[in-house]
Amino acid sequence: MRAALLLRRSRPSGSEERLLAEARTFARSVPVPVRLQVCVSLDGAAAYVYGWINFQALSAQRAQGTRRLAPLAEWRGASAGQEAPYHYVVATDIEASWEAEFNRWYEAEHMPGLAAVPGTVYCARLRSLDGGPQYHNCYDLTSPQALERDEWLTVRNSFWSSRVRPHFMNTRRAMFRTVLDERRSGAFMEHVF
Repeated sequence: MRAALLLRRSRPSGSEERLLAEARTFARSVPVPVRLQVCVSLDGAAAYVYGWINFQALSAQRAQGTRRLAPLAEWRGASAGQEAPYHYVVATDIEASWEAEFNRWYEAEHMPGLAAVPGTVYCARLRSLDGGPQYHNCYDLTSPQALERDEWLTVRNSFWSSRVRPHFMNTRRAMFRTVLDERRSGAFMEHVF
């Protein structure tokens, strides 16, 4: 399974070309093959640069300013194979006494249910190895309206959800527009050593 090096920052001033150039510089700084995914929040306030790499390589790697995200699980979505120009992230901590229940809920109900919603292309659960928020739940979507579908709302508002959500802490939710996803283009960064 892939994992990620996440470079999270305020969106740099200037054009998307500058952001993409910074992302490519970041990818070249990692001494293993990287698939880049560059996302800008819809409000323009933040940018996430993911370097999706082999998990064994990630264990030892830590480029400056990055956060290592270890894989927990991934799902192909109901719309797998379609373009996914949007990336939704829920990053959160959970009260220690609720962590086991939180993980059971995500694995058994929440992520499989959201993956089954039309408009969901791919879902991943990741755990930060380098500080909080500890859990990162990522959804590649065909449009932001996937979050408004009855199927999404049913999963989000289940009885189990209502029991677990009050124990979330430091939660951040953000919708991003994907400006580069090398999975889509089939290109991978060339590394110069």
